[in-house]
Amino acid sequence: MENNLISWNDFEKIDIRVGTIIAVNDFPEARKPAYQMQIDFGVEIGIKKSSAQITTHYQKEDLIGKQIIAVVNFPKKQIGNFMSECLVLGLVGEGNDVVLLSPNFPVPNGLKMA
Repeated sequence: MENNLISWNDFEKIDIRVGTIIAVNDFPEARKPAYQMQIDFGVEIGIKKSSAQITTHYQKEDLIGKQIIAVVNFPKKQIGNFMSECLVLGLVGEGNDVVLLSPNFPVPNGLKMA
């Protein structure tokens, strides 16, 4: 663990925000089952796209309106024919099943983790 330590300055570079999922589509081109999502991060950041392997615990219709936590300052990443613009954060359990991180109650989109 000690070899993986980062500095406070490293941590401050990570921009982690809350956003609301506004659209979800299947992602049949993905190597593992995944969804393509559009996430509203508020006026300052706007709408960003991401893909996530969350099909085990979540149905598309249940994700609409759900607030999630994401890193919004990674460079864009090409995933198949899809360009991901942020990294949605989750916890990986048995079988690599992902559970999304989300606030306990509604907060404004774009709110920054402190």
